[in-house]
Amino acid sequence: MIDDVFCKIIKKELSAEVIIEDKDFIVIKDIHPAAPVHVLIIPKKHLDIIHEISHEELDILGKMFIVAGQAAKKLGVEKTGYRLILNQGPDANQLVPHLHLHLLAGKRLGPKAAN
Repeated sequence: MIDDVFCKIIKKELSAEVIIEDKDFIVIKDIHPAAPVHVLIIPKKHLDIIHEISHEELDILGKMFIVAGQAAKKLGVEKTGYRLILNQGPDANQLVPHLHLHLLAGKRLGPKAAN
């Protein structure tokens, strides 16, 4: 049985500020935000290594982006823009071994655009 922090949040063993929840996903506020808006889109089915996802699980990846769009709209950043980040493995600084997307917004991210 997988028992990472996201699995515990999904099972309601740990609390989190939930933005959206349905039968397949939970979207929560990041406890260490890197932007004014920083939420995590987490599949309820535990998936760890993206390059080992089977064809049967591809629908989860597609739905994860739909849920990200729903979260952006609910948070009011769908028009100003947002960044989606998926970290995989220790060199990418993945802290929790459970597939998830970061949605960051609420400020200009990255270098200024050239004029």
